Amino acid sequence: MTEIPRHDIIRHLGHRRTIIGEAPGRVNLIGEHTDYSGGFVLPTVIPQTTAVAVAANADVASRAWSASVPHDEQRARFVVGEEQRRGAWVDYVQGASAVLRAAGHPVGGFDAVIRSEVPLGSGLSSSAALSVSVLRALRELFQLRIDDVVLAGLARRVETDFIGVPVGVMDPIACALGAINHALFLDTRDLSWQLVRIPSTAEIAVVNSGIRHSISSGHYRIRRQELEAGIRALGVHEPREITDVEMRRLESLPALLQKRVRHVITENARVLEAVEALRKRDIVRFGQLMNASHQSLRDDYEVSVPEIDRMVEIARAQRGVLGARITGGGFGGSIVLLTTAGNAARAAEAVAKASRDELRLTPQVLIPPAK
Repeated sequence: MTEIPRHDIIRHLGHRRTIIGEAPGRVNLIGEHTDYSGGFVLPTVIPQTTAVAVAANADVASRAWSASVPHDEQRARFVVGEEQRRGAWVDYVQGASAVLRAAGHPVGGFDAVIRSEVPLGSGLSSSAALSVSVLRALRELFQLRIDDVVLAGLARRVETDFIGVPVGVMDPIACALGAINHALFLDTRDLSWQLVRIPSTAEIAVVNSGIRHSISSGHYRIRRQELEAGIRALGVHEPREITDVEMRRLESLPALLQKRVRHVITENARVLEAVEALRKRDIVRFGQLMNASHQSLRDDYEVSVPEIDRMVEIARAQRGVLGARITGGGFGGSIVLLTTAGNAARAAEAVAKASRDELRLTPQVLIPPAK
């Protein structure tokens, strides 16, 4: 749980009634680049969270302060009802008030204090954690009747409608509904979901490569465009409509589009099998599916980079590691490891050390958190 120091609250919000909203980051265990085409995903939340303290103003003026950005960028102002995108962190705050108003919810001026433990650009949904946290705080502050599923949809609109990033629904749903030690099995077509317990015989580790990724970059948009082009050419609404016996239909596509669509079809199948593996407590099979997912992301969807591929190889060579893959949007970010119980911390530290020594990276072990 992220603590906002009392002196920060008093300094920026004074002694007004203060509401705190919080949400965790997430790591996607399997089901990558499937959420924006009505597919299946299987994320879990991480211990690191984002917390936002808010207090109401008498007018529509709003101020925000964040401890997670450089000192000279920590303060920002805007007016509720006149929100305009600036290309800065404050867009997630004013975007929250903008989408709430657009949905018909009354929102007045407010001040906000933000502190986050979720590393920026690590592929662990720092932006979704922030959006969900702000919306949760405003929901209570202005007594809005919004459940967490609707709130997650609003958090997505902060990024898609206000900021202009074409994200899927997985990240805000995971941050809003996920639970520690459980995987969230989500069907992004109809938003049906269920929590599946991660067996106690397994542990999750996450190592941030230090190579910062951004879903607002051109690479992410291009992958979405390529997938959508392949889907249109096949005459289907979603890749999951193509069954295993129909995979030969992909041969009608140009080679590049074949690869993009093939990844999503096979990744959806891997998620379904991974859910069954968890239910059967078959962590060995789950690890194998993670390895296959990374290969598909590397070769068919081409969202990995050589340094990440090498980190995955190093991880798989560690004792107790059952599977490893890139996680998040790609082109940097983090890797996630599945290990047998008691091996996550040691394996993650070994990966971090080898990445520093061999690859000259600046990795950070995020899970398990340092004691």
